[in-house]
Amino acid sequence: MTEKRLLILGAAGRDFHNFLVACRDNPYYRVVAFTATQIPDIAGRKFPASLAGPRYPDGIPIEEESEMERLIRDRKVDEVVFAYSDVTHEYVMHMASRVHAAGASFKLMGPNETALKARVPVVSVCAVRTGCGKSQTARYIVRVLRERGRRVVAVRHPMPYGDLAAQAVQRFASYADMERHKCTIEEREEYEPHIEAGAVIYAGVDYAGILAEAQKEADVILWDGGNNDFSFYQPDFEVAVVDPLRPGHEVSYHPGETVLRRAHAVVINKIKQAKPADIDTVVANITRVNPKATIIRAASPIGVADLAAVKGKRAIVVEDGPTLTHGGMAIGAGWVAAQEHGVTVVSPRPYAVGSIKATYEKYGQTEKVLPAMGYSEHQLQDLMETVRRTVAAEKVDVLLSATPIDLGKVIKVPVPIVRATYELEELSKPGLADLLARF
Repeated sequence: MTEKRLLILGAAGRDFHNFLVACRDNPYYRVVAFTATQIPDIAGRKFPASLAGPRYPDGIPIEEESEMERLIRDRKVDEVVFAYSDVTHEYVMHMASRVHAAGASFKLMGPNETALKARVPVVSVCAVRTGCGKSQTARYIVRVLRERGRRVVAVRHPMPYGDLAAQAVQRFASYADMERHKCTIEEREEYEPHIEAGAVIYAGVDYAGILAEAQKEADVILWDGGNNDFSFYQPDFEVAVVDPLRPGHEVSYHPGETVLRRAHAVVINKIKQAKPADIDTVVANITRVNPKATIIRAASPIGVADLAAVKGKRAIVVEDGPTLTHGGMAIGAGWVAAQEHGVTVVSPRPYAVGSIKATYEKYGQTEKVLPAMGYSEHQLQDLMETVRRTVAAEKVDVLLSATPIDLGKVIKVPVPIVRATYELEELSKPGLADLLARF
């Protein structure tokens, strides 16, 4: 067989996994570079030789995706692998057209080629878009399984934004673990809720290595998906979460439609906030593409830690960053809580600085709330400065934070921070607990 020269398009997650599982030791493939998008400050680095293996003694360069056509030409690329998530089907095919116009072939690697097999049962929780409510669904399932006496270990879709070699296999069971691994806000948003619940969660780069460690202490592995990607492990029971506030997205985004078509159970979240006609649209799409799936209706009621501190006050509302960016939402749970409790929401956008200003410009739908962007130290500084300027200019009383973490542990601002939290509430039968009992 002739060796194919591959370029892998990614965002520091699925791309690295596909390489490690399907390409690293495969003499049929020679990966000449990765490209990066979606996540700040990934391009310009190298995938380290210590992870890339003996066929890549110098590691593998990570380039800007905007350089794709040049890379295809200069590095004589035969095939381009698309390996990131939460983009429209149209976007994917535009990328395919660019690749074909440059002369290379275009490929998507599927579960049979990339999913690892565990020796314990795997329950996967994935979503059709970022911000559907996957995280609270995952936490709910962990709680149900633990109440049944199962040792559950969660494994999170990768978020390796630092030293890739050092982040190969990460285990989080305490706040100290997050500090030791220098976690970003985005990482903390996924790990901290599991830690608060007394659970263990793994993440990293090398998911074969992670699996080897995780299954030593697990009766069941819970795959906690990222964006709208499908599981890195072969699931025995698959849950998809859909969002009726974005009807139609469940069948128009990649690879969210794959997640939906594979699911044994589909959770329609945010039922109480959605319009009946939009719920009907989502139900019709589920029934059309996956008629065998059990549909579960659910809500994510929002609690506020200190109502007296926010009621009738002027507040900056901070929302989960990826929900507003990758997920394309204009608002999140914090905005909903503010409307329920008579909070006057002050927009920080006119006072945004640096990378936060750039985020507002790139994601124009985000006008009234503040995305909790914290991929790097300079983004954290920009986040805090944006808050400080808004407080000074608008006489803000409080910061209402609907990120899944205790934001006060990460940033310092001149007003109190009050948390808004949300958990899954099932509204129909059979529910996840019933299905898991049968499983």
